[in-house]
Amino acid sequence: MQLLTDEIPCAIGTLVIAARQGRLCALDYDDCRHRMLASLAARYGTIELRPASDPFGVSGRIRAYLGGDLDAIDAVRVETGGTAFQRRVWAALRRIRAGATVTYADLARAVARPTATRAVGVINGRNPVSIVVPCHRVIGKDGSLTGYAGGLWRKRWLLRHEGVALGDARAAGAGGDLQQKDPAGRSGMSSWEAAEEALSEAYARYVGGGHDRGRTGADGPPSAAD
Repeated sequence: MQLLTDEIPCAIGTLVIAARQGRLCALDYDDCRHRMLASLAARYGTIELRPASDPFGVSGRIRAYLGGDLDAIDAVRVETGGTAFQRRVWAALRRIRAGATVTYADLARAVARPTATRAVGVINGRNPVSIVVPCHRVIGKDGSLTGYAGGLWRKRWLLRHEGVALGDARAAGAGGDLQQKDPAGRSGMSSWEAAEEALSEAYARYVGGGHDRGRTGADGPPSAAD
């Protein structure tokens, strides 16, 4: 599998992207490159990264976002891979507007899984397309930043760049436009979705017990109250 790759220097370090067929497959930080490559290999098998200048216009849109045009990345098409449940969570993240934040509980309700806060937190931390799929816009119920795979200092910078006042991080009504109707509720989950959620919950409990401190996901899963 051949992927086009580019690097974008900015205030929070060099961003590394990988794209194919007009879609952004990965965005991570240069110091997290090993994580990005492992994720791509797991999704696509053997990969070949070919350097390209502004593949499919993606780099240009990211540069525009970094320059203050916060909506520039909204039109970037993504290819995240993942299970149906993971894709639902990541799609919900893209509905959080720049300048707003939501809690993990908001995000869980948005995907019609209100009891899956911890599982949603784990999936949020596994997001393969940072910034464009804005996992940095999810915070704790108390307004704390909680965790970010790229480092909390980067999450803080991104939120401030988007105009979020971190002392009062939640914008009024921020979670309202995330809601997605699912009349079937949890009973409508496929067996694969249910298994994914159960595994994510188990992993969250495992991490919460102090294990796996070397992981590359979120710095700490949210509590059920978040």
